[in-house]
Amino acid sequence: MKLVWYRRDLRTIDHSALNYALATGEFVSAVYVATPEQWKQHQMSPRQADLIRRRLSTLRDELAQLNIPLYYMEAGTFDGSVDAVTDIARAIGANEVLVNTEYEWNEQLRDQALSFELASAGITFREFHDKCLLSPGEVLNRQGCYFKVFTPFQKTWRLLFKTPKIVPAVKATQQDPSRIDAERLFSGSVSFRYPCESSEAWSVDSAVINQRLRQFCREKVDLYHQKRDFPAGDNTSMLSPYLAIGVLSVRQCVAALFAESEGGSLSQGAESWLNELIWREFYQHLIVFEPALCRGACFHRWGEQIHWQFDEATFTRWKEGMTGYPIVDAAMRQLKHTGWMHNRLRMIVASFLTKDLHINWRHGEAYFMSQLIDGDYASNNGGWQWSASTGCDGQPYFRIFNPVTQGQKFDPEGHFIRQWIPELKNVPDRWCHEPWKMASVSSLSYPSPIVDHQTERKITLAVYQAAKEGQVYVP
Repeated sequence: MKLVWYRRDLRTIDHSALNYALATGEFVSAVYVATPEQWKQHQMSPRQADLIRRRLSTLRDELAQLNIPLYYMEAGTFDGSVDAVTDIARAIGANEVLVNTEYEWNEQLRDQALSFELASAGITFREFHDKCLLSPGEVLNRQGCYFKVFTPFQKTWRLLFKTPKIVPAVKATQQDPSRIDAERLFSGSVSFRYPCESSEAWSVDSAVINQRLRQFCREKVDLYHQKRDFPAGDNTSMLSPYLAIGVLSVRQCVAALFAESEGGSLSQGAESWLNELIWREFYQHLIVFEPALCRGACFHRWGEQIHWQFDEATFTRWKEGMTGYPIVDAAMRQLKHTGWMHNRLRMIVASFLTKDLHINWRHGEAYFMSQLIDGDYASNNGGWQWSASTGCDGQPYFRIFNPVTQGQKFDPEGHFIRQWIPELKNVPDRWCHEPWKMASVSSLSYPSPIVDHQTERKITLAVYQAAKEGQVYVP
């Protein structure tokens, strides 16, 4: 008997651990263990929790078509999940527990504990590298070390990778019903002991999701490089929530990209989207080689010298979308109301928090995880440290996004801004990005800018320069 432990890999298509189990020809069972106390510690978004909850029902049905029962258990923390998986493995007579590797630090410690616990029970623990197309350790420089800059990582990745082939899962051997622990089967009506907010805007049906992937690769990706930075349009894949919880694999995305390309040659837009997937792999590899990132460390040690300022009221205005800078506020309101934010806007609001408000990137990182339906630790951490200039291959600290010109460039007519800031609905285009310059500004129920960008930019340059010189500058 093989037991597949599902975590953030909620699919039956292109699932390495499941495919191995099916290939043995033995009975196969699956288990999912909810860990609400651990989710709280990791600031999981209630929308992502709801997406997982809904997806489990679909996963159960897909597994049933493969003759695989799905067990459901709940434990508070990762320690409890080790006991829960060991318990169900013993109960069903499993000789092997199979998982797809998770690279975060706490998850690594959990799996080490499980391996030890299972060994004590005479049960084998087997891991599979499944989250990345090329696993950590496969993409190295000539000295055998990991890459600290994205461009050479990307070039080496492209030389090493082969277009994946996605093979449908085969059915498992039909189990004798008497072997199944019916009391612990997933019923499909689970209610997590964790706050959930509606994720109904996102389908959990595999056919619908795969159709969305193919349609994007067929109809939109060729212009992705030209349109991806404009948040008012439907120009991105919107697949990130499915990658985050593993409903889609990166291999499926890359396979679809090449399948829909003409003659196997990628367009400039397709190359641009592939680069975004490689960035995802870059950050996943990074937390393996630098596990301190999972414990809140800056990649560049000089980052610990940065003098941050924290004011609760200022932070709240940023979270609520009330800073007085329209593109920042529209983005933050989109996040609060939908659990998702356009990638260009993530960079803008992160730059604003860290370099205009001088608030520690860790506060923004945690808030994003608490809101994002597509929250993924490595990508979120990598993105925040990139914006704060403390990360691996981060944005140079002297490159500071101007929130006015960013809005003017990527939302020139203010369509996105007006969608999320009704207070500016009737403001003329010329004032949409700088409403405080209007003669009739007093009639608006929209706040004045919380800070002056040019003033704060000068402060940031001084603070960061001092930090790089091993000093602390307090403005």
